[in-house]
Amino acid sequence: MTRSQPRRARGTVGHAYSALNMRLLLASFGLVTMTVFAVLAFYADLAWLGVLCVVFAVVAVVDLIIIQRRRAARRREEPGARHSLFE
Repeated sequence: MTRSQPRRARGTVGHAYSALNMRLLLASFGLVTMTVFAVLAFYADLAWLGVLCVVFAVVAVVDLIIIQRRRAARRREEPGARHSLFE
């Protein structure tokens, strides 16, 4: 069993459960977007919308941490392997 994927996942080392590099890109985009929206919402005196955007930004940060841990585990299991954006 590999440590780079969740337990009971259908993927293997050869065929990943999810595209970690793509998830990294999407989570980064979500973090930047929600941070900008939060600043704009607080500037427009829409505190409830700003708080909601901050919550989504925190979710993106947590997702980034999980993705990086799985990428590091994959790197330990497959030293020297290069993965494209969709692997």
